This record gives sequence, structure tokens and C-alpha cells, in this order.
Amino acid sequence: MRRYSTVIFDLDGTLLDTLQDLADSTNYALALHHMPTRSLEEIRRFVGNGVGLLLHRAVPEGTPADLEAQCLADFRAHYVVNMENKTAPYQGILPLLDGLNQEGIKLAVVSNKFDGAVKGLCSTYFGPRIPVAIGESQGVARKPAPDTVFRALDELGADAAGAVYVGDSEVDLQTARNAGLPCISVSWGFRDRDFLSSQGAQTIVSTPAELLEQLTGGQYDEIRRPDSPSL
Repeated sequence: MRRYSTVIFDLDGTLLDTLQDLADSTNYALALHHMPTRSLEEIRRFVGNGVGLLLHRAVPEGTPADLEAQCLADFRAHYVVNMENKTAPYQGILPLLDGLNQEGIKLAVVSNKFDGAVKGLCSTYFGPRIPVAIGESQGVARKPAPDTVFRALDELGADAAGAVYVGDSEVDLQTARNAGLPCISVSWGFRDRDFLSSQGAQTIVSTPAELLEQLTGGQYDEIRRPDSPSL
């Protein structure tokens, strides 16, 4: 018997390895304005709260607001035509999604990446496997607010009581908590297991195969909601 009827996924660092393309577009924008570029590990630490905050963290401290806004615009213009250069699903993700579809589990993606990029990437890499993809857009609060999660559930016609949230960061843990959903954290993305544990993650998986067993009722322990006490 399947454990959940709906899975809401984060995108970057959970389903797709987007780090190198994000870094390339960030450094393109920085170099365009004669600012110091950032290392891949710095970019890894900066992602998770949308591209606006990514660029805010990447520009030198004290950068004027209008110049930062121009950097963000240049990032967006570059990223939208280069976001598929080096991005790819993590190994095992497509079999995971196929297995969940075979179980009849409803799937959606919610992300703090801008909405056009989220929809484009999901269409390119997942096609009909994930029918609902929601990103940052005007009038919808981004994660860790639960708004995108609730919109995804609504578009899926799904009940929150049977849903679980899957992500790779502290923002995802907060989002799940705010939406009242149990959370599974993955350790293959932008944050490692030790960091996730320090942020209160109680269920962490290391591979998509392990995640599939968690979601469909395999051998692993029941997933508790984020505010549940530790065993």
C-alpha cells in the first residue's frame, strides 16, 4: 500500500543539478559590471531563496540597489537562454518519478526560481511526469511561505492530508513546516546531511531509490512531521 498520495518536490538541488548553470549566469552578471566572480562553493551556499537573494549575496557588500537590480536583470537575461547548458537530473531521478507515476501518486514542483524557468526546465527534463510546476511570480509569496505548496495542491486537485514535501535545504524544511506537511530531506543536493540535521531534518535520504521506498511504503521508518519530537 502506498504511503502518500501526493509528493511536492523542490527543484534545484532536489530533482535537478542546476548549480553550474546558476554559477555561470551569476558570474556573467558580476563580470559584466566588473565585480569579483564567485566560486562554485560560494554559489552553493547562496542558493535556495530565489535568484534575487542569490544575486544580493553574490554582489559585493555595499553595492547600490540600482546596480544590484541591473545585475539581477542581466543574470535573468543570461540564465533564460543558458539554463540547460550543464543542468541535468540527478542520477536516479527519472526512475524515481516513473516509479511514483506507476503508483498513481500525484507530483508537483514548487521552486523559488522564477516561474518561467521552473516551467521550462520541468517541461524539458520531466515532460508529463510532473504536470504541475510553480515558481516565483508576482502576487504569490515565495518559500518558506506555504503559498506555492497550496497552489500546487489546488492545481493537482490533491488533499494536503495525503501529501509530503521533498527538498534539499533549510528553506524546504521551513516550507514544509509552514504548510503543515511532513518533510523528507535529500542529502545529494546543495546542503549536506550534517547541515540538514542541524536545521532539524528528521528524515534524510541518500539516494532516489531510498526516497522511492520512503514514499511508497518501503522498509524505512515512518516520516514524522517537522514539528514532531525526535524519537
